[in-house]
Amino acid sequence: MFFQYNPIKEKGTDLLSTEAYLAIAIFLISYGLIISEKIQRTIVAMAGGALMILLGIVSQHAAIEHIDFNTLGLLVGMMIIISVTSETGLFRYIAIWSSKKVRGRPVALLVVFAMMTAIGSAFLDNVTTVLLMVPVTFSMTRLLNLDPMPFLMAEILMSNIGGTATMIGDPPNIMIGSAVKEIGFIDFIIHLAPISLLIGLVTMTILILIYRKRLTASDEAREKLMATDEKEEITDKKMMIQSVTVLVLTILGFFIHQIVHIESATVALAGAFLLLLLTGEKALDHALSSVEWTTIFFFIGLFVMVGGLIETGVMNKIAQSAVELTGGDPVTTSFLILWLSAIASAFVDNIPFVATMIPLIQDIGQMGVANLEPLWWSLALGACLGGNGTLIGASANLIVAGLAGKEGRPIPFVGFMKIGLPVMFLSVALATGYIYLRYLV
Repeated sequence: MFFQYNPIKEKGTDLLSTEAYLAIAIFLISYGLIISEKIQRTIVAMAGGALMILLGIVSQHAAIEHIDFNTLGLLVGMMIIISVTSETGLFRYIAIWSSKKVRGRPVALLVVFAMMTAIGSAFLDNVTTVLLMVPVTFSMTRLLNLDPMPFLMAEILMSNIGGTATMIGDPPNIMIGSAVKEIGFIDFIIHLAPISLLIGLVTMTILILIYRKRLTASDEAREKLMATDEKEEITDKKMMIQSVTVLVLTILGFFIHQIVHIESATVALAGAFLLLLLTGEKALDHALSSVEWTTIFFFIGLFVMVGGLIETGVMNKIAQSAVELTGGDPVTTSFLILWLSAIASAFVDNIPFVATMIPLIQDIGQMGVANLEPLWWSLALGACLGGNGTLIGASANLIVAGLAGKEGRPIPFVGFMKIGLPVMFLSVALATGYIYLRYLV
């Protein structure tokens, strides 16, 4: 629910053009460097974006238009709110309280945190949810001397799965809901929540099996936890009340921002400025220094690189060629859209891809295909679930990776993909069966 994408008219759809080849080469080389992790990914993304502009693949004006400032504004606003709130000790309080409720049992904590992430992502958005969850996660894992990686992986995967279940949980769903007037908020829940729940249960089972040996806490750590008074962790009660009040107002703003026609970035930034106004100058420097600027600039570089693929018609050509292959057959078309959306969304931003696919599906309807419903649900499931494939597949993934790196626990690109990609393929396979049995039999 944090996008504002306006497709730019492509320069052409000829993949053999020099500009198209250059755009593909820059993107693939940059992606290879990001995977290798030999150069910091923000540097790679910014250099790739700069090359797109310097070589004339995309003009500076067009590059700026491809940068999703609504996403960036949401990120900065929420990072400031979370930073100020963390100074009050609230997240450590929540970590101790929730850990004591399950008596410090790591597996139970993993399930609780995953459920909180999935539900939050369904009714807020992925980015806001993980920004709230990650500080609590690190506080809790430090208390119990646990490896935070299983919890971070669960939160990334479940944020994308949970976001699939509703119209407001993930940008592709919002775009589809806006373009297809026959599909409403309740329709998304009726059609996507059941399969999202199934995929979430399967994913959690897999994660518990993978990480079961790392999900153990010593009796001493658990006893120490149970003896801890969480109330003592609150260091500034007045600031905590101010922070929680602003946070609640901001979250309410996310629920109604479409009704009042205010972008989510405006809601987040307004909340951040209000909190800074209430807390005064003492919170300003710390809040601004806590913003993950490396993640912000990574997004900027990535937006520009994907913009180069759009401007040269690469994205449009891929989508058109894929649809032409099916000849309009509803089963083949549904499956192709589902898998193409998932694979594409694992490697590039799903917003421009979905923006390209929506008019193509509408054109299929004008060609005589009466039942477009399975195509729309295939696009939604593929684009949302595909975000679990790689570390750059979704905004939430990058936010968690950035916060983890700041805590000295970086998430390796290949290490994430070893778990995320198989989970993504299994999720899409389950979605394939669901689409077939519910809509195509």
